[in-house]
Amino acid sequence: MPSIDLTTILTLLTVGFLWIGAVAVLWAGDGRRQMQNLLAAGFAVAAGLAALGLLPLATGQAVVRIAMGSFFGDFTFVPDGLGVFLAAVATVVGSLAVIFSIDYMHEEAQLGRYYALVLFFIGAMAGLVLAGNLLLLFLFWEMVAFCSYALISFHNDDPKAVAGGIKALVITQLGGLGLLAGVLTAYATLGNYQVEYFLANAHTVPPAALAVIAFGFLIAAAAKSAQVPFHTWLPDAMEAPTPVSALIHAATMVNAGVYLLARFYPAFADVPGWRTAVMTVGVLSALLAAGLALMATDLKRVLAYSTISQLGYMVYAVGVGAIFASQFHLLSHAVFKALLFLGAGAVIHLVGTRDMQQMGGLGRQMPFVRNVFVIGALALAGIPILNGFWSKELILEAGFAGGPFAAYVIMLAVAGLTALYTFRTVWLVFFGPPGADSPSRERNPAAGDAPPAMRVALGTLVLGTFVTWLLAGPFGNLLEIGIKGPAFGHVSSTLRVVEEVLAAPTTLIALIVVSLGLAVWYWRAKLPANATASGAAGFRAWFARDGGFEGLNHAIAGLIQGSSEALRTTQTGQLNWNIVGIAGGLAIVLAILALGA
Repeated sequence: MPSIDLTTILTLLTVGFLWIGAVAVLWAGDGRRQMQNLLAAGFAVAAGLAALGLLPLATGQAVVRIAMGSFFGDFTFVPDGLGVFLAAVATVVGSLAVIFSIDYMHEEAQLGRYYALVLFFIGAMAGLVLAGNLLLLFLFWEMVAFCSYALISFHNDDPKAVAGGIKALVITQLGGLGLLAGVLTAYATLGNYQVEYFLANAHTVPPAALAVIAFGFLIAAAAKSAQVPFHTWLPDAMEAPTPVSALIHAATMVNAGVYLLARFYPAFADVPGWRTAVMTVGVLSALLAAGLALMATDLKRVLAYSTISQLGYMVYAVGVGAIFASQFHLLSHAVFKALLFLGAGAVIHLVGTRDMQQMGGLGRQMPFVRNVFVIGALALAGIPILNGFWSKELILEAGFAGGPFAAYVIMLAVAGLTALYTFRTVWLVFFGPPGADSPSRERNPAAGDAPPAMRVALGTLVLGTFVTWLLAGPFGNLLEIGIKGPAFGHVSSTLRVVEEVLAAPTTLIALIVVSLGLAVWYWRAKLPANATASGAAGFRAWFARDGGFEGLNHAIAGLIQGSSEALRTTQTGQLNWNIVGIAGGLAIVLAILALGA
């Protein structure tokens, strides 16, 4: 059938364009920067168009099948509704980040390495969500982790950037172990790596084995999506170039964990304690990260903590069974958070600092960036009629109806905190008085606003904050191609979603809480300075230690380092013994796979 042929071609091109582009920019060489810009942007946009072309062709059938032998089965690509949606988010937002990079990275060295890693990164994420084989999914999962490490550490002469990259790699690899354990357990019990086969036969898996798979996948999701207790890598990833931050924190890597939970929810929903654990992770992450965002003074770290908090909403929604609401908020968040990160990048690019205490008064000098950033901030705070309002209200409504009341109250409070730290950020950067050492005191007002390429990316994302919520009906129908069962429900139309949100009493309650969050910042400005400082000092000190989790990280790192030092005695330094060890380990893995078969 022609439609199947076209679906196959577009599936291959969604990943292929990006990886071909990665090779092409390296081939062009850093001596031809203009060509590198054109190649990177051209291939990224082409991949985005291919992914968008897949949306009306979504199918639950494998369209690409590569035989890999009896142990590994067939590597398949299945462009169902959930996979195609996330591939489109990754490639479209990714292409805008690449376009933004044309201006942002114009003075950076090693531009080819940057573009190659970004394109390979986006392609790996698209492959991850389209993969129909558990082992292939794991391989793409690890590719994304490697690219993340390399991009966070892009400025490899900066110790903080290198440390941030290593930290991200180590923490997310802990999650990778959980995913690998789950994948191997699934294969050992079912003898098949196909995602579709696992979902159809999960009820036949022994309860203990299914629990191992379910909680292994939860650990993987929490680490990749920077949820408690694995969240500390994300703020340190801010040492990456800002377009990379927009990719990691809005469109690609951090969404992988939420995708994993949504994809396998039908198989894990009845595992004792699993949904409660998912809800708990989401609630704790949303609350802790909102507090951290309120205390942070680094603009990019505020947005990073905000990302952790908003991902907590999505994880919480999966826990209460609101898969559509979770993914709908993922779409909204990808748009408005990419807008905020790229807007922050434009500010940092022009004023040369990330410290909000050294900003202030930039609204007059950067009117375009100010306007787009404010729109993104309003969407984050959940102000009608922007996309963040509709998707967040659906989550709160689902939590009120289907989750513990205490969890709903906490998530409602987080909505108020979100409005508070968002207003604080906008005020400190654009409207407050300039700090004593603010670059805005010295910067020439005639120096201009965001350059053209930045404006294209930011303007497109602004449009998205106004219109993506209008896709609720078609989006719900799309997700039904691949996600079945009563937990997902049926979304008939956008009008029905609007009626549901406006008619829900929880919507009015949430708007009141958001309004209180906005008002608190105004009232705070009228409090005596010493009262404000004394009231916040304890919280600031606690949050400065990342709520105690950074100390936990150091303790674990010290334990691992001590164990590694003890194991050094097993290293003889003789190459032959090293080869024997490698070969022996490989033989053990293959034997396990063979016994599972």
